[in-house]
Amino acid sequence: MKKILLIAVAGLFIISCGSDKKSKLEKLKKQYDEIALQIKDLEKEIAKDEGKGTDKIAEVAIKEVKAEEFNHYLEVQGKIDGDENVSVSPKMLGVVTSIDVKEGQDVTKGQILAQIDDAVLKQSLAALDSSLVFVNNLYLKQKRLWEQKIGSEVQYLTAKNNKENLENNIKTAKEQIALAKIVSPINGTIEEIPIKVGQSVTPGITTAFRVVNLSKVKVVADIAEAYSAKLKKGNEVIINFPDLDKEIISKISFASKYINTVNRTFATEILLDNSNQEYRANMIAVVKINDYHADSAIVIPVNLLQKMDEENYIYMAGKNSNNKNIAKKVKVKTGQTYNGYTEILDGLKKGDKVITVGYQNVEDGQLLKF
Repeated sequence: MKKILLIAVAGLFIISCGSDKKSKLEKLKKQYDEIALQIKDLEKEIAKDEGKGTDKIAEVAIKEVKAEEFNHYLEVQGKIDGDENVSVSPKMLGVVTSIDVKEGQDVTKGQILAQIDDAVLKQSLAALDSSLVFVNNLYLKQKRLWEQKIGSEVQYLTAKNNKENLENNIKTAKEQIALAKIVSPINGTIEEIPIKVGQSVTPGITTAFRVVNLSKVKVVADIAEAYSAKLKKGNEVIINFPDLDKEIISKISFASKYINTVNRTFATEILLDNSNQEYRANMIAVVKINDYHADSAIVIPVNLLQKMDEENYIYMAGKNSNNKNIAKKVKVKTGQTYNGYTEILDGLKKGDKVITVGYQNVEDGQLLKF
């Protein structure tokens, strides 16, 4: 029994010693892993400080940031219209008997454009003229008798009154006959003739002619209500005429105070000189209205901006602790954007070097070559 007991105790001692070694080994392995992880983290930090965060140096192009003038333009499509653009209507009811002009013809103020049937009016005028001869003779006789103190004053005054009434009737008939002629109210060009011979026309309803004076023209454009506080008379505009391959600078001459309730827009006009007759009615004009201006702004191409988590950032060239060129990721605040360029309100300053080529393939801290 004693031998057996001694053997058992010895076995337990051996087992105990083996268990302690395994435990110690596991503990050392755990410490080794922790130390290895710390070494790895330190190596990364040192590599980043030295600009060795990636395996290779990135070749890029840079551009130094400068303060410059920046403008934002609102672009809308407008059209050319005559400064005097008149819709001519008849002044009396009747049937058109003749049209005396053609589309495209130049006309002068007061020129007869068309004739409305006035045959009945002329017959009435002829009858009145005939009556006037008799009434006037009667008046002259009564006048001579009255001057000779022959006859009564009532007879003389009656003859005079009849003559004057008839003269007034003749004057009215002539005025009515004159209304049968449709005349041009301005100097200009006949742009449209909606009526035809034999057509019945009505004053205030029928449009007989459209006459446009294109010696002076205007560009008309409708602007969204949202810009009503920004745009006013005197705003600078750039007008492009695609059909003429021409661009000019002008100013708003009129900005309406009325908002169209249907499309929520207001009208603007820009007067232009057309002495050489190069502009035509309804010609398309692309109007760029200057609604924002900065004398000195930091501006970069919009394609350089990158976005992450709803924030904009760019890559610029900087220096590490060893004075080596590295890429720096910089968060920026943007302002207005126009024509491919964006104003930077915060994050960049004059003299900073923005990466313009190769920025898609760099990482924060990567060594650069340019």
